[in-house]
Amino acid sequence: MATLEAVKYSRGKLLVLDQLRLPHEHHYDEVNTAEQAFDCIRAMRVRGAPAIAIVAALALAVELHHGACKATTVQDTISYIDGRLDYLKESRPTAVDLFNAIAKLKAAIRVSPSSPTDIISTFIATAEEILRLDLSNNTSIGAHGADWLTQQYNLSSSNKISVLTHCNTGSLATSGHGTALGIIRTLHSRQLLYHAYCTETRPYNQGSRLTAFELVFEGIPSTLITDSMAAALFKLRRESDKIGAVIVGADRVARNGDTANKIGTYALAVLAKHHGVKFIVAAPTTSIDLETESGDGIKIEERKKEELTQISGAVIREDGSVDTSRTVRVATADQRIDVWNPAFDVTPAELIDAIVTERGTVVKGPNGRFDFKEVLPERWRW
Repeated sequence: MATLEAVKYSRGKLLVLDQLRLPHEHHYDEVNTAEQAFDCIRAMRVRGAPAIAIVAALALAVELHHGACKATTVQDTISYIDGRLDYLKESRPTAVDLFNAIAKLKAAIRVSPSSPTDIISTFIATAEEILRLDLSNNTSIGAHGADWLTQQYNLSSSNKISVLTHCNTGSLATSGHGTALGIIRTLHSRQLLYHAYCTETRPYNQGSRLTAFELVFEGIPSTLITDSMAAALFKLRRESDKIGAVIVGADRVARNGDTANKIGTYALAVLAKHHGVKFIVAAPTTSIDLETESGDGIKIEERKKEELTQISGAVIREDGSVDTSRTVRVATADQRIDVWNPAFDVTPAELIDAIVTERGTVVKGPNGRFDFKEVLPERWRW
């Protein structure tokens, strides 16, 4: 089966899918410079914590491959790359994957640099490794999450589970397969999934525009709901369709397990706790921030007001078909109203049942706290 690709890369060339045009139009932007990557990330043509890090790293790799760095000494080459990475770091402030990727790239070019050419080659190889590792990590997350849910509910082909997910965490948010949606995809492939529900995810509609598109594309039995329907879904669905888990991604997981994710995640966690539904965070270890003690230390990005008061999309013809040649923007509110538009919220660790990483599933210990020592021994010691 064909898979969706947020990023298409070969050495010296990077294509990034413009996700603002989905689900009605597939258009790839060629990204050759750090400036183009910054604009792509800031405008949310690419989004999802892993994908943001990948695009930033690969865009600079392409720039360097084509000779943008004119430095003639080792130190000047390192300084040039540091400056470009620091610039990209400012594109979006909440997701930690970008920061971790930048730290990894900076460290790599400082390991025995012998010449400017050697530094650039090391950078490109490390950026490509970030892309490769993300795909294998996502596949492992899918397997670990499906294994944990199978153990919790004794799942089988005759005892399947229904789940709810929020925002977009699939192939479009990563290098492929996905994190939270990767678990859902794995459950489906093992014939353990009864039904998947996805929220609209206002105000930017990543759920209705992207996740619904991925679920339909993959042939996964699924239903779209608005964010405010979740409580009714937990309470009213028939027993055979009872929601067993909420599975979400993460833009940053603090040392104590507090998790920043798309706005609306916290509300779902509260509802899940009330209704006895497992709440699972799916995140690669690159999303875990051991230097931030708790969610109080996570900077929450605030977006522009127009994302809440306006909406754009393809035109629907009178016969119900979609006209992808025309996109219109319409007002959904009085344009004079004041707006508060945080892109993320923080879900307290006590509301989370499990955090699934590529190295295994972390659950709370007897003290009620998450301990990432086993999945991050090298960073924990540091």
